[in-house]
Amino acid sequence: MSMVNVATMLSRTARLHPDRPALRYGERRMTYAELDGAVARFASGLRTTGLEPGDRVAVFAKNCPECVIAMYGAFAAGMTIVPVNAKLAAPELAVILEDSGARALVHDHASAALVDAAGTPGLDLVLETGAAFDAFLAGGDAGQAPAEVTDDAVAWLFYTSGTTGRPKGAELTHRNLTAMTWLELADVCDFHADDVVLHVAPLSHGGGLYLLGAIARGAENLIYDRSSFDAVDVMRLIEREAVTVIAFLAPTMIVMLLDADDEAGADTSSLRRAVYGGAPIHLEHARRMVQRFGPAFVQIYGQGESPMTITYLDTAAPGTDEPDLLIAAGVAHAGVEVAVLDADDRPLPVGAEGEVCVRGDTVMRGYRNNPEATAAALRGGWLHTGDIGRFDDRGRLFLLDRSKDTIISGGTNIYPREVEEVLVQHDAVDEVVVFGEPDELWGESVVAAVVSPAGDRPSEDELIALCRSRLASFKKPKRIVFVDALPKNAYGKILRREVRDQLTGGEGAGT
Repeated sequence: MSMVNVATMLSRTARLHPDRPALRYGERRMTYAELDGAVARFASGLRTTGLEPGDRVAVFAKNCPECVIAMYGAFAAGMTIVPVNAKLAAPELAVILEDSGARALVHDHASAALVDAAGTPGLDLVLETGAAFDAFLAGGDAGQAPAEVTDDAVAWLFYTSGTTGRPKGAELTHRNLTAMTWLELADVCDFHADDVVLHVAPLSHGGGLYLLGAIARGAENLIYDRSSFDAVDVMRLIEREAVTVIAFLAPTMIVMLLDADDEAGADTSSLRRAVYGGAPIHLEHARRMVQRFGPAFVQIYGQGESPMTITYLDTAAPGTDEPDLLIAAGVAHAGVEVAVLDADDRPLPVGAEGEVCVRGDTVMRGYRNNPEATAAALRGGWLHTGDIGRFDDRGRLFLLDRSKDTIISGGTNIYPREVEEVLVQHDAVDEVVVFGEPDELWGESVVAAVVSPAGDRPSEDELIALCRSRLASFKKPKRIVFVDALPKNAYGKILRREVRDQLTGGEGAGT
């Protein structure tokens, strides 16, 4: 059975608005006709190199126009894009390249050393952004139409980790991304052709998925070109460029914007929509957000396995002024079924707490090369999110906790097991447990409780430096707590929740 290639959304817009600005990045500008031509040339170049439909194309770069060209180029070629977080360390990149079986890699100059360290076995094409990328495009065919794809063809391979720390590749099909885009446009942000959309979050995550709706409607996409998020600069950029939509913000970024308000002194009245999510937001921050910017914000709840589209909370909707409602995850999208199930996968009544499960056309096909994890996650026809929640009598979902151990810091997932595995490599670490504790700015920060041999305790700085050398910097512990022993159950398993509660006063958000 055939399926519409998501790349046709760009081709359609290029025909309707050929001269309208599609991408802006610093001084660089591309119209929709130019973007569509570059995408076609990239797609034909991949085929000329010997890649075939279904092959994987990885991108390991900070936000830039080449990320967009590679993404749509892979779609257009009938191949699969594998966006990789640009903050990852070389060993983490190597694992994803190996697991995905990528045959091509696009990277920026800043990551060249990491790519060399990771190694490139199995890759037929390695392209650095800039002159080499431009030369590759010059040899392509700007007239090549998007490839026909089958109903279950994978368009996006989204890597997420479980509690084992081993990345799992969620296979998102063209059908998944098409359904997701419809729901974005219907419920979250009705992009217009005259919108100026600011992209400040990594395009390898939710930010890239929100490009689909913006490009489908012909919006002008302003890709933030700073190396890191500068709240004062962003506030002034909104005023200077009359930004109408921000897609996408982590709660940490919202806190930074609020704190920078006085210094920036910016008029942000052009802003009509801002999408946020990726982590819970504190009620106090949500209230300040609405007070400062008005009801322009829409919160989304989703996962890599059902991207961006499980529930949503529109701060402009009736009832959001009710006490505490701003911390709700919102209501299910039309066409997506969300349920709270018990341990036996039976539906629970309103108000009861259980696992949040979802089904619909946005749910992934499965995990690449991992049938066991696929069967567990999709058992009974439902995607089991691992999140614990409850519904109120109006169908509004409230998330209460996570059944998994994931720490969410600044909207980015951190998995305790992978940090623990680095720490236990130190000769003076006998046992360790990692957990998240509340952080006013980041939502959660990483803490490690360590047991060391008597008289041979390493320094806190030494252990943090070890993590920094083996993992992405954002995963390193913010603090190390040395303890004499860790509590365990009768089977010898460390009681993570008990450790966390003892060391944080019971206020942690993890499990």
